Amino acid sequence: MIEWTHSTPIYLHRNPVDFRKAINGLSVIVSDIMELDVYQPALFVFCNRRRDQIKVLYWDYTGFALWQKRLEKDKFKWPKKKSLDTVSITHEQWSWLLRGVDFEKIQPHQTLKYSHVA
Repeated sequence: MIEWTHSTPIYLHRNPVDFRKAINGLSVIVSDIMELDVYQPALFVFCNRRRDQIKVLYWDYTGFALWQKRLEKDKFKWPKKKSLDTVSITHEQWSWLLRGVDFEKIQPHQTLKYSHVA
């Protein structure tokens, strides 16, 4: 798998996409629907209606690249549709998504802030 730096933002397009779209069609979705700069160093992730395939579009300063993954027997745990078309995720959530974990259901420990030791 291709590795990206942890500073690279990752954006998911929540709504399913027609997977006949390639670089040009997905670039239009990024700029017109997601309202993001397609030329920024970021990963733009799309899922098909059956949620068994994802495509990742990114610009590497010399041209666009398109990466695709198809699951043979399972589905990706894609974020539920909400008012926003785009959701930003962390690299940890990206790893979970690729491994089949529903990262929206994971609850981290509560952050505690104390002002006194004793």
